Amino acid sequence: MHVILVKVGEIHLKGQNRPYFENKLIRNMKAALAGMKVRVSIAQSRIYVYDVEESMLEQALERLSRVFGIHALSPAREIEKNMETIFTTAVEMMKQANITSGSFKIKARRADKRFPLESPEIAAQVGEAVLKAFPDMRVDLHEPEHVIEVEVREKAYVYVEQVPAVGGMPVGTNGKAMLLLSGGIDSPVAGYMIAKRGVCVEAVHFHSFPHTSERAKEKVLELAAILARYCGQLKVHVVPFTQLQEAIYEHCPDRTLTVVMRRYMMRIAEAIAVKNGAQALITGESIGQVASQTMESLCCTDAVVSMPVFRPLIGNDKLEIMEIAQRIGTFETSILPYEDCCTVFTPKHPATHPSMDMIQEAENCFHAEEMLKKAIEETETVLVSAKE
Repeated sequence: MHVILVKVGEIHLKGQNRPYFENKLIRNMKAALAGMKVRVSIAQSRIYVYDVEESMLEQALERLSRVFGIHALSPAREIEKNMETIFTTAVEMMKQANITSGSFKIKARRADKRFPLESPEIAAQVGEAVLKAFPDMRVDLHEPEHVIEVEVREKAYVYVEQVPAVGGMPVGTNGKAMLLLSGGIDSPVAGYMIAKRGVCVEAVHFHSFPHTSERAKEKVLELAAILARYCGQLKVHVVPFTQLQEAIYEHCPDRTLTVVMRRYMMRIAEAIAVKNGAQALITGESIGQVASQTMESLCCTDAVVSMPVFRPLIGNDKLEIMEIAQRIGTFETSILPYEDCCTVFTPKHPATHPSMDMIQEAENCFHAEEMLKKAIEETETVLVSAKE
């Protein structure tokens, strides 16, 4: 059986409310490890995952590496607190990891002050044992190729590997927000970035059947399943947008279509957000990327909602957003060729610098209240679980 030591990031900076964040993190870890017969516990501000079978170790590390709030993970051995056992275990683990040459450093932490040796003495003695076992290795305290770590707590722990994780804050520690999730590249990345700050994310998707296919809807739910790897189970509110979108296309001047449509999307998203206890909206907009994302267009869009709108990608260019999408696993799904409602009625020459008067005049061309109400009432909610 293996033990995984969990290293947290920003949680270390918390004061008296630190247990709140630790408890949320442990709950999220247990959810991520569902189906595995492991035990998660905390002692002396260190979180441990016990009883990890060899066959499940890689999968457990992969799942935990996607849990926000975790900075790094180390598969370790839990052993008795005596130096001979620590020496033997360190050498064995280095052999198993094929660490037999190059430079190294020993990092030791003595959390149990009853242990007779202090941290520098533990490091020196383990280093001596390593040099004796591997004469080709050398000590480098500043830029070592390998770091072997020893922690002395209630038990002793030795580990030679550190698996990087996503960092951030535990989901559920910073309120709830509603993500406007299209089938594109940007919005899943925006949801990921806000969830990384500890926000519980739900999503709203606008579906315009038959202008958009059922496959387009399935694509969005697949994106939600990928996001759920990081956020936990994700609620997706699917809004029937066809009637309202057709009315906009029929009655509004061509160059105002995109901004008017975005304004109705924001109105609906805010209503669904309020209904579900969310305190903010999230969009994947980046300043100047397209006509609906110029300064003037964004001002017109924001004017119809009262809750905050988070735009984590506002200063990123497309290449930067694509890099994040590839890293988190949404990119390949996002580029599947299924149109969403934002692309089916795209005007040839959209207004890039619309005035508020222009957009309000366009909206006055038809009455949308009943259609707006109907779209909200007929919204379907789908609970999406993580996709491995």
